[in-house]
Amino acid sequence: MVFTLAIVGRPNVGKSTLFNRLVGKKLALVDDTPGVTRDRRGGEGRIADLEFLLIDTAGLEEGDVGSLSERMKAQTAQALKEADIALMLYDARAGVTPMDEHFAAWLRRTETPVILAANKCEGKIASVGFYEAYALGLGEPVALSAEHGDGLADLYQVLVETLKEIGIDPYEGENDDSSKDNQKNLDTGPVEGDMDYEFIDPDAKEAQIRPLRLAIVGRPNAGKSTLINQLIGEDRMITGPEAGLTRDSISVDWEWDGLPVKLFDTAGMRKRARVSEKLEKLSVADALRAIQFAEVVVLLLDAELGIERQDLKIAEHVVSEGRALIIALNKWDIVENRLDVSRALKDVLTRSLPQLKGVKFLHFSALTGKGLQNLMPMVAEANELWNARISTSVFNRWLADAMEKHPAPSVSGKRIKIRYGAQIKTRPPTFALFCNRPEGLPDSYIRYLENELRRDFDLPGVPIRILMKKGQNPYESRRKKHR
Repeated sequence: MVFTLAIVGRPNVGKSTLFNRLVGKKLALVDDTPGVTRDRRGGEGRIADLEFLLIDTAGLEEGDVGSLSERMKAQTAQALKEADIALMLYDARAGVTPMDEHFAAWLRRTETPVILAANKCEGKIASVGFYEAYALGLGEPVALSAEHGDGLADLYQVLVETLKEIGIDPYEGENDDSSKDNQKNLDTGPVEGDMDYEFIDPDAKEAQIRPLRLAIVGRPNAGKSTLINQLIGEDRMITGPEAGLTRDSISVDWEWDGLPVKLFDTAGMRKRARVSEKLEKLSVADALRAIQFAEVVVLLLDAELGIERQDLKIAEHVVSEGRALIIALNKWDIVENRLDVSRALKDVLTRSLPQLKGVKFLHFSALTGKGLQNLMPMVAEANELWNARISTSVFNRWLADAMEKHPAPSVSGKRIKIRYGAQIKTRPPTFALFCNRPEGLPDSYIRYLENELRRDFDLPGVPIRILMKKGQNPYESRRKKHR
């Protein structure tokens, strides 16, 4: 990205709608409720051949020192410092309001060049409001419709002109082929061979060229935003005593010990019965999507409250999505009966999450950072286990031993024969077992194999999937061919 563009303006003028339009995805939550966006969000924007880093910001509002409005304005001020150009959006249908005038005066005092844009210009009713904007002293406005995509050609021209005025070449590095990663010819086919066949997982290869995706989830007010701020060493997320400050999932690019990481801060997830407002439903859905696209998920608990049923439901969802899970107890510095809390957590996890036997957990204070040094090594280890591969020959020797210790049961007087097995996928480790009657194999025996596999190959706390297939060994003919 050659330059950075920050979208600013008062609440409910369409900033997030324009952000989604320019990045080409519905990344930011959009609702008629004013003030949906609170933290600043980054993305890669594009208009035709013009590419840039885009920042969506909270609605500008005045507030007392220490208030939520004042904290949101501080986030916008930081976005302006990082941006090369600011795009001030106002609602042409509503016309210029005193709040628009106030913040236009604030923007004129900043060093960042400002482009004025009149949004919601798709109807005649917006014409009066469009001409009112000249009084803001920010030059001629650009007429836009973020919802319908109108006016982007005009915005393109104004952006190019402004960039030239401030000495930035908008097309710098356009023909630099060295910056492009050519991943089109990934070898995803099987390797010819016998029982030592090693599969090639295209998802795992793709993961090697992208950051580790780490999502922080939990109930409201567990300290998720505070944790991310402590990790990256800056006040990137709005924090405070109010529950539910984060409304949509915000991603932050970071690097830990040379490892690129994309952190996802998510909205707090309450019990479904308590979620009634549309906006909160959208926030929870956004958090669930963050889990879906993450690789490692940290479930953050309030150590004073301990683990509750809602936390277990979140953990079960992480497991069902096949993500690596770490459980973290926050606010450990204010807990008095620490031994009792740790024992209670272990007991609940053992009873309620048997499918994640050995899941790792730790405790720290996100506010002070004490104990936090153990989190990322644990995340890296969980990600490594999540990508674990077991060769086919080793897996089948293990399978033969496991079946010898505990043979598969007979069903209706007929013996179930597991002929062969292989790992077919990583992320999470997934295995296929080929047998004569897969539908008759009881779940208890599959759980036995899963527990043995987890213990013998040291895969604690990682979701393991075992799929039953009917048929002969698919590599038998290949093995005979090589004899």
